[in-house]
Amino acid sequence: MKKEKYILDCYLPKSNWSSTLKYFNLYNNHFGGSIPVSIGNLTKITFLDLSLNEFEGQLPSTLISLKQLTDLDLSSNRLEGPLPTHVTWLQNLNEFFLNDNLLTRGIPSWPFTLPSLKYLHLSNNSLTGPIDKIQKPNSVQEVYLAYNHMHGEIPSSFFNLANLIELDLSSNNFCGVIKSDMLLKLKNLETLILSSNNFSGAIKLDVLSKLENLTMLELSNNKLLSFSSDDGVNSTFQKLETLYFSSCNVQQFPNILISAKILRYLDLSNNAIKGSIFKWESEGWERLFYLNLSHNLLMSLEQFLGENLHILDLRSNLLQGPLLAPLPPSLEEFWISNNNLTGEIAPSICNLTYPQILNLSRNHLGGIIPKCLGSSSYGPRIINLQKNNFKGKIPDFCADYNGLINLALNDNQLEGPFPRSLINCTFLKFLNLANNKLNDTFPRWLGALPALQVLILRFNRFHGFLNIFEDIRPSFSSLQIVDLSENEFNGVLPTTFFQNLNSLTHARNLSELVLQESDKEGLTPLYALHFYDQVSVNVTWKKSEMELEYIRTLPIFTAIDFSNNRFSGKIPEAIGELRTLEVLNLSHNSFTGNIPPSLGNLVELESLDLSSNNLSGEIPSQMTKLTFLEVLNFSHNNLVGPIPHGNQFNTFENDFYYGNLGLCGFPLTKQCGNGEGPKPPAPKRKEAEGSPVAFIWKLVMRGYGCGVVLGLSTGYIVFTIGRPWWFFTDKAYSFFLSYLVVPEEDAALLLYVLARNSMFSEFIFMSSDLKKGFKLASEDNLLCFLFNI
Repeated sequence: MKKEKYILDCYLPKSNWSSTLKYFNLYNNHFGGSIPVSIGNLTKITFLDLSLNEFEGQLPSTLISLKQLTDLDLSSNRLEGPLPTHVTWLQNLNEFFLNDNLLTRGIPSWPFTLPSLKYLHLSNNSLTGPIDKIQKPNSVQEVYLAYNHMHGEIPSSFFNLANLIELDLSSNNFCGVIKSDMLLKLKNLETLILSSNNFSGAIKLDVLSKLENLTMLELSNNKLLSFSSDDGVNSTFQKLETLYFSSCNVQQFPNILISAKILRYLDLSNNAIKGSIFKWESEGWERLFYLNLSHNLLMSLEQFLGENLHILDLRSNLLQGPLLAPLPPSLEEFWISNNNLTGEIAPSICNLTYPQILNLSRNHLGGIIPKCLGSSSYGPRIINLQKNNFKGKIPDFCADYNGLINLALNDNQLEGPFPRSLINCTFLKFLNLANNKLNDTFPRWLGALPALQVLILRFNRFHGFLNIFEDIRPSFSSLQIVDLSENEFNGVLPTTFFQNLNSLTHARNLSELVLQESDKEGLTPLYALHFYDQVSVNVTWKKSEMELEYIRTLPIFTAIDFSNNRFSGKIPEAIGELRTLEVLNLSHNSFTGNIPPSLGNLVELESLDLSSNNLSGEIPSQMTKLTFLEVLNFSHNNLVGPIPHGNQFNTFENDFYYGNLGLCGFPLTKQCGNGEGPKPPAPKRKEAEGSPVAFIWKLVMRGYGCGVVLGLSTGYIVFTIGRPWWFFTDKAYSFFLSYLVVPEEDAALLLYVLARNSMFSEFIFMSSDLKKGFKLASEDNLLCFLFNI
C-alpha cells in the first residue's frame, strides 16, 4: 500500500488503544516522546508503521503482545538501546524495519530464524559485534546491515540463507576472506554490497558470474581485496547493471566488462588503472548512464561514449591531447578536471541537450571560450573552467538563459571589460574571475543579483571607486565572501556597502564553503562525492594560501579581502556590525585614522590583517573580546600606546606589531612608562601549534564547544563506494563518497566542518542508510560533501 504523507506534531496517547485495531500508519509526521507501553493493547494489529517521526527511548517491552503483527516499521526515529533478545511472539512477522535509529549492542540471531520474515532492515544504527551463528536459517530475502559498527568475520552459516535476494553489509568493520564459493549458495542474489569494510583475499569473478540473477555488485573500498588478471575471462554477467570497484587496488580494467552488455552504473575510481581504454571494453558501455573513472592513471581515451551516458567523471587522471568531441548529447555532468588536456573547446560542446555541470578545470586548455556557452538556450548551471590558458573576452553568459548558478573562470588569461550580460543571471550564487587581465570599474550592478553569495575579482586590473547603486536596496544583500584584492581600486570605502551586507549581520544560513589547504607541492587530495556546486576560491589565511572548495548548503565561511589596493580614508565603523565575519583583510592600502573600536564586535573573527597602512592612535581595548582570533597583523602602521592584554592578545608575537615605533608592552621589549626593559623570553611553542593542523583542531574544539554535534563516529571519516546522488533509495543507498582520501590534517578539517554546521536536507531525505559514519545532533546535520575538483 502506498504511504501517504502526513504532517502532525504531537505525542501518542498512553491509553484508549482499541484492541480491535488492525492497521495503524503514522508515517512521516512529527510525533515524539516514547512509544507508549499501552501499544501492547493492539493485540489484533497486523500493520504498524511509525517511521519518519521523532520517537525516542527504547522499544517498549509490550511489543511482545502483538502476536498477529506482519509488518513493523519503526525506521527513521531516535530509538535507542538493544534489540530484544527473544521474540517468539513475532512468528508472523514479514517486514522488520528499524533502520535509521540509534540502536546499540549486537544483533541476535533470531531475525534470521523467524519463519515468515522476508525483509530485515537495520542499517544506520550503532549496532556492534559480529554476526552470530545462525542455527535454523529462514527464508529472508533482504538483509540490510550497512552503516553500523559491526565487526568480525561473516559466519559460514550466514550463507545458508538461500533465499537472499538483496544483501548489504557495507560501511562496517567486517573482515576476513570473502569466499566466492560460499557466495554461490546465495543463488537468488540480485544485489551484493560489501563496500567499505576490511575484507581480504582474492575475489574470483568467474565464480561470481554463476550468480545468474546478479544485477548489482559493489566491493568498493576494500583495500585488501585482490582480483586476478584473468578473472572474468570466461564469465557472463548478463544481468549486471551496477558495478562498483572504487578504491580496490584495481590495476587494469576487469575482464567482466566484456560480458556486462547492459551495464548502466560503473565506478572504477580511485584505483591505479593505467594506459588507455581499449575497444572491447567500451563496446559493452553503450547503455551506460553513469561512468566514474576518476583518480586513476589513464593517459588516453578513445571515442567510445554511448548515447545514454548522463554522468561522466574522468577527474584526476593523466589524460593528454584534445578534449573529447563530440560528446553524447545526453550528457548532463562532465568532469574532466585535473588532467593534461590541451587544445581548444570545440563548439560541439554546446550540442548537449540539457547540461548541468561542465568542469574542465586544471588542464592546459586554451583559445577562446566558445560563445555558445553563454548564449545557449539551455546552458550548464555550473561552469568551471578555472586554471587553464583561455584568452580573449568573457562571452556573454546569460544572454539567452538565466539558469547559471556557479561560474569559475579564474586563473586564465581573460581580458577586456566585465561582461554586462551577467546582470541577467538572476540565480547566480558564485562568481570567480580572479587572476586574469580584466580591466574595468567595479561592477556595482551585480548588487541587484539576489542570490550572489561569493564574488572574487582579485588580481585583475579593476580600478576606480567602490560605488554601489543607491536605488538598489539592499545591494549585495546575500554576499558572504567578497575578494577585491590585488587590483587598483581607490577612494574611500562607502559605509552603505557594508550596511547592505545583511548576510553578514545576521545568523548565517547560506554560506557554502569547505576549506582545503594548498601547499607548494599542489593540492592535498580531499574528495568525496561528485555533486553540484563546486568551484574554488583562494583567500589568504595565516600567511599561506588556502584553497576553498565551494559546495552548496554548508554554512561555514565569511570573508572580506580588500588588500593590495589604493583605498584611503578611515576604516568604516559599519564593518563592526558584520558580526558573522570570520576573515577581514584590509592590508597594503592607505587607510588613515584610528582602528575602529567597533571591530571588537566581530566576535566570529578569526583572521584580521590591517598591516601596511597609515593607521594611528592606540589599539582599542575592545579588540580583546575577539576570542576566536588566530591571525592578527597590525605591522607597518603608526600605532602608539600599550598593546592590550587578555585572551588571544596574550598569544601574539612581536612580528604582528613590527614597524609601529610608538607601541609598547608585551610582547615587545619596549615597556610602557618605564623605558626600555629586558626582552622577555619568547614563549615556547611546539612546532605543531603554529601549523594549520593545530589551528584547524582549535576550530574543531570550538565547534564542539558550541554544542552543535552530540557525537561523531570518526571511524568512518574515510567514506567510500560510489553511486550518483540521484540513486538514493531505501534499498540502494550507499553510493556516495566513492574516493575519499583524507590525510590527518584534512580529517581534522572535516571534523571542524561537521562540528560547526547544520548540513543540508535539500537533496537527500534521510535515505535508509545514509547518515551513518557521522552521528549528529539532528537529521539536518547529515553529511559534509568534500571533494577536490
